[in-house]
Amino acid sequence: MTNPAPVPDPRPDASEIEKADVAVVQTVAEHRKHPLVRLAGTFSEVADQPQLTAVCGATLLAGLIGGDPRLTRTGLRMLACHGLATLGKNLIKNAVDRTRPYVLVEEGRYEMRPGHSRESENSSFPSGHTASAMAVARAVAGEYPSLAVPAYGAAAAVAAIQVPRCKHYPSDLAGGLLVGLAASAIVDLGFSVLTPDGPKRADAA
Repeated sequence: MTNPAPVPDPRPDASEIEKADVAVVQTVAEHRKHPLVRLAGTFSEVADQPQLTAVCGATLLAGLIGGDPRLTRTGLRMLACHGLATLGKNLIKNAVDRTRPYVLVEEGRYEMRPGHSRESENSSFPSGHTASAMAVARAVAGEYPSLAVPAYGAAAAVAAIQVPRCKHYPSDLAGGLLVGLAASAIVDLGFSVLTPDGPKRADAA
């Protein structure tokens, strides 16, 4: 088996953050096709837009069918957080063109600039998986504090695997995290206004 070509350095005028991102990819790129990385990456697709929408919708439906107001409210918060996080990350992606790490690895090409490309290979920043996973995790933890650790742990795992599978750079994850936190904060504010006794009921239940 031949060794893969080394991942090239970024252009000289790249920022220090970009250089650090590329350095991480240079370290992990050789593992991107490892079976465990592939398997974890497949599981992380639950945080992709259609799949996570289905999970949120199923939670809401279960609450409605079961007559469980708390679970219904959780499903609503999950959907709202996911939707707002998706909107936020799309707005940024549509203003920034950044080639994904696998493009750097496979083609030796790296770019980050203002732009409006709709191509997946140019939409690395920010990480939508991270944004939605974190926003939904906060929605779950807000209604079920006892589930905070597993919810945040799952969100962190979804985010972290995107780097070794060469779908995102570390700073893409940071950007997605901020989008997710902002989305969930807005939803939290909305729910606190519309249902001011919601958190108290959730903690006491």
